[in-house]
Amino acid sequence: MDIVVKGRKTEVPERFRKHVAEKLNLEKIQKLDGKVMSLDVEVSKEHNPRQADRKDRVEITLRSRGPVIRAEASAADPYAALDLAAEKLSARLRKQHDKRYTRRGVGRVPAAEVASHVPDAATLDANGAVVPSYEETEAVPTKRIGSLEIQGEGPLVVREKNHVAAPMSLDQALYEMELVGHDFYLFVDSETKEPSVVYRRHAYDYGVIHLRTDPMVVNGEPSPDAGGTLGG
Repeated sequence: MDIVVKGRKTEVPERFRKHVAEKLNLEKIQKLDGKVMSLDVEVSKEHNPRQADRKDRVEITLRSRGPVIRAEASAADPYAALDLAAEKLSARLRKQHDKRYTRRGVGRVPAAEVASHVPDAATLDANGAVVPSYEETEAVPTKRIGSLEIQGEGPLVVREKNHVAAPMSLDQALYEMELVGHDFYLFVDSETKEPSVVYRRHAYDYGVIHLRTDPMVVNGEPSPDAGGTLGG
């Protein structure tokens, strides 16, 4: 497996590519995740002079047979940004590794001994059903908000809306956003036929986020361990 280093609207010097290979030690990474398929490093630059202290941005994306792990950081120079992003990636890899290690059964407590090892653990009856605690036997008001069922007076507030949207171009989406006076606008891209979001950044600058189908998804169903995040 090789490390792919690319620049987005900026040149990546050979010296930096060598530094990436030294910083991201593949041997150490594969010890934490032996199913790594690809490791991409993207370098970009912010040209806004007011963001000089974080003008260089490095994003590291690790793809394996499990969930995608991504780490990004910004700093005054690409080397410092890479160091920060590499630390985040290492921490997330260790967390994922420890999670898999725990699931294999190391240090598991037998079901019969859970109550004596875990405070406030549920009690099971002879049929394996959970025995309600005293507090749970008291009446707890339940209500539905949108598609969620809420017990008690929780602080969660959900507002659910459904809209019928015709596919449109990016220009039309920006126009529609200005019409409604919002800082973002969700639309279906007429070219990709997939959901996208345009949003206001600074002054008259805009950003756009496109959602694409993850190639790691098999038959439309994600891996049991897979999770998703949306990067800005």
